[in-house]
Amino acid sequence: MTERKPPGVPFESWVDKQIHDAQARGDFDTLPGTGEPLPNDLEAPYDELWWVKRKMAREGLSSLPPALALRKEAEDALTAAHAAPSERAVRKIITDVNAKIRDMLLKPPPGPPLGRKPYDVEEVVRQWRERHRTDA
Repeated sequence: MTERKPPGVPFESWVDKQIHDAQARGDFDTLPGTGEPLPNDLEAPYDELWWVKRKMAREGLSSLPPALALRKEAEDALTAAHAAPSERAVRKIITDVNAKIRDMLLKPPPGPPLGRKPYDVEEVVRQWRERHRTDA
């Protein structure tokens, strides 16, 4: 437990001593980020929620409403399907995202409407075939 500041000792001197003693014991040696450079965003304008945004990015969270997040996921799924290595992968990607789209259409969340309908799996596979026929 941290000791109490003795009477008559200036607060700054006492804190400096606590830090120096902790460094000597190696208490700071295993902290995350030890030995790493400071972030480059020191010149950026101050943002009160910088720590929230950084934590959300680190944990892969989104601040988008569910419908907008799914709309983005659907677009990414279509791009991934077009770049997939096989028809089987295309079908899996599109089937998975269609299940999420159908679920959201049946149980709309709060926020803006989804504005998407399930993809036609056969049409996406046809597009994939055309792209891979021209790439080969």
